[in-house]
Amino acid sequence: MGKAQKIIELLLHPTEARAVINYKIWRDTRDITDVKELPTTFYDRPTMKRTWDFLDMTSRSFAFVIKELEGELARIVCIFYVVLRALDTIEDDMTLPNSVKLPLLRSMHLKLHEPGWNFDGSGPNEADRQVLVEFENVQAEFALLDRKYQLVIEGICQKMGRGMADFAALATPEQPVAEVNSIADYDLYCHYVAGVVGEGLSGLFSASGRERPWLADQLTISNSMGCLLQKTNILRDVKEDVDEGRGFWPRAIWAKHGFNSMKELVDPAREKEALFAASEMTLDALRHALDALDYMTLLKCQTVFNFVAIPAVMAMATLDRCFMNPLLLKKNVKIRRGEAVSIVSRSVNPRDVSFMFKGFARSIHSKVHKEDPNLLRLSVACARIEQWSEHHYPTFIQIAPGQQAAIDSGTTDARAPMYAKMYASLAEKAAAEKRDAVIADLKARGIIKPMPWDEMIEVEEEDENGEKRMVKRPKAPRPVTVPTEDVSMWMLVGIVAAVLGSMIAMGALVIWLVVRFS
Repeated sequence: MGKAQKIIELLLHPTEARAVINYKIWRDTRDITDVKELPTTFYDRPTMKRTWDFLDMTSRSFAFVIKELEGELARIVCIFYVVLRALDTIEDDMTLPNSVKLPLLRSMHLKLHEPGWNFDGSGPNEADRQVLVEFENVQAEFALLDRKYQLVIEGICQKMGRGMADFAALATPEQPVAEVNSIADYDLYCHYVAGVVGEGLSGLFSASGRERPWLADQLTISNSMGCLLQKTNILRDVKEDVDEGRGFWPRAIWAKHGFNSMKELVDPAREKEALFAASEMTLDALRHALDALDYMTLLKCQTVFNFVAIPAVMAMATLDRCFMNPLLLKKNVKIRRGEAVSIVSRSVNPRDVSFMFKGFARSIHSKVHKEDPNLLRLSVACARIEQWSEHHYPTFIQIAPGQQAAIDSGTTDARAPMYAKMYASLAEKAAAEKRDAVIADLKARGIIKPMPWDEMIEVEEEDENGEKRMVKRPKAPRPVTVPTEDVSMWMLVGIVAAVLGSMIAMGALVIWLVVRFS
């Protein structure tokens, strides 16, 4: 996309233009080359510098969020990502025969402990082949990691490699990429190529101490984080995959809509059926959204949250952009740069992220075609996202920067009175506790003398069964005060009359004295 087209897009979307300008002016990005950052990024070390270069070569979007991670975590995740990109490059290379590919995939985790190992057998058109050609740099950096990080990276590399090899083994000369048949096969494939990445990241976050230790055990939602991103990419890249002879959409979905092969999906004459198949692919991806939202509520480190939230929200934005979009079958559909910048700026807390999820879910729901076979299921999937957001972060509670949360006075939500009563009760309880603490402090310092009824003594009493026991009672009874509502009206009138009479008499006396002596 040329600069002129980008400028036109920003002019057509003023709010996105504003987000881009604010981002350029105010965004404080981490410079891994800065001298102050070198103790954790080791950018001055040749092997690590080359590993950072590999990160930039293999991914622009992930490179950005990885570099923003604080401390040494950025370097650790960088090495982890590049190792898996090397593994992915072997799996994607259709020029490698299975006799070479399968043993390499299954033994890749062992190469991490083999100094100087490189591989230059990848096809000349493989975009990331240079990572394998110079893999010795990555291996050297892996060897310098703390053992707790090595165990996580090696374990995920082994699991992913074996899973990829199992699928690659199903390929034939006529079908270079094994066809995914059932939804279960599709889930398993996405687990091996992306879900285990989520598991590995959770393990690294926990091992670093930035996140709680038990986060590494949240395998289901960690897997869903990876699957949401992977299934979005598979949906978006359908045209590119079909052109290159690959096909990752499960047969269980596209065959249901009358297609005999994935190549037929890009046939302009069958656009309607292809979009309905894409709609079902979107539905399948959306079932991971709630797990992704749950996962993000568990994170406590801000940079880790940003790292997880930004790709997740972009995945939801991409699903929305691709949904019922005929361009999906003609080219690679992407969100606008201004949209991406806006997402980066807003993905800073679970509440705002859930609101963006809800917004994209509503947009998808609004585009569901009345003839779509999955109309009802899509409506339910989108409603569940909205329900999750409203349950965890009710919209009638307003949160302004620098202020306490407050209930919207103009809301018609039936839950608002209940919340208002609850907040009032909590405020009253907090005020009482604060007052009692102040009085207790004053008594402890001798400023206020304790009253007899404040002192407790033990006395012997009989219970209802006649058994004697020691209980604590006030030393003296508290004086009984007569409430104002128990005082008669005539007594109040008399008191008021007596006071007024006394004031009139005093005034008359003063006047008489002044007149008498002047």
